[in-house]
Amino acid sequence: MTQVDRWMLPDGIEEILPEEAHHIEALRRRVLDLFQRWGYDLIIPSMAEFTDSLLIGLGQDLDLQTFKVTDQLSGRSLGIRADITPQAARIDAHSLRREGINRLCYAGHVLYTRPKSALASRNPLQVGVELFGDDSLEADIEVVSLLLSTLKEADLADLHIDLGHVGIFRALASEAALSAAQEKEFFDLLQAKAMADITRWVDTNLAASPAAPWLKALPKLAGSASVLGEAKDVFANAPSSVRKALDELIILAETLAERYPQAHLYFDLSELRGYHYHTGIVFAAFSAGAGEAIATGGRYDHIGEVFGRARSATGFNANLVALKRLAQPSCDLPQGIFAVHSAHPTQWQAVEALRNQGERVVCGASWQTQPKDYQVCDRILVERDGVFELEDL
Repeated sequence: MTQVDRWMLPDGIEEILPEEAHHIEALRRRVLDLFQRWGYDLIIPSMAEFTDSLLIGLGQDLDLQTFKVTDQLSGRSLGIRADITPQAARIDAHSLRREGINRLCYAGHVLYTRPKSALASRNPLQVGVELFGDDSLEADIEVVSLLLSTLKEADLADLHIDLGHVGIFRALASEAALSAAQEKEFFDLLQAKAMADITRWVDTNLAASPAAPWLKALPKLAGSASVLGEAKDVFANAPSSVRKALDELIILAETLAERYPQAHLYFDLSELRGYHYHTGIVFAAFSAGAGEAIATGGRYDHIGEVFGRARSATGFNANLVALKRLAQPSCDLPQGIFAVHSAHPTQWQAVEALRNQGERVVCGASWQTQPKDYQVCDRILVERDGVFELEDL
């Protein structure tokens, strides 16, 4: 590294400078206060853990996204977290071991080995909630509702939520008796929305299966809440678990439409985000100006098993920096008081009295008579005959 490029950060790693940092921190506090009002308790997990627990349950994608190092004390592999959800699951199952429902929330940086998209950050500030110990639809409704409230708290007016249910595809794959290899092939075709290839694949591999027309129809069932009624007709003779999943989505749609009429709800029954660890309703939030999801979540009922305590769970996480950048600032930078340098012995007491009142006071250097622009001061503290007075700038 040369002297010229020592100031450069690695690709995808960003730092937040004062003005933006102020707005992000203000939003972080508002969001965590919102979570607290909904009954969620704050946790602050460690930045690094043994990979044995950090990578449990969330599949190969998280493994590839996690930086790994060797712990010099134990010789074991450590991971720098790329997601806080497994840490929350470990805390619920092992550290807290609360009986019944447990609501946890968090805010902290995560680190990715590679950005999730070309211009995305590799060290986003993640905020989120996890609800453990409740396998009811009401828990899913609560979590999606809290996500929408979080987006409103971030002053995002244009709310778009994509919703799906991985249980539908899982039940149809089971009904079609797909092998692991076939399930992967069809899964990849679904994610690519390759309609012609999907039809050809089903005709080639499942011509005699009763599940064939259902699998062909699956990628076409996407749109507003009205598509759920269409899906009820398509899957009228499908396994009961498919019809139950549709009923859950219908109730969710009706509830969200009543609570958040301004939100745009989009249902995609072939949406399989996080398929390898999600077990039920899944969702993602989008906003104009963002090329990728700004928040994702869903139900994941088996992740706690490896910690010795199987717990139903649902939750979401969001990129706080992305939320701030998509919204208009909700607060101005705090105005302050510039204290002109003085050798008078009581200046310190005058400055401390103002700070104790909640004022921001910037003490000037001996050569300064006025604050710099970036110090954001609208008043000045001056000394006249031993008396300190405030004046407007």
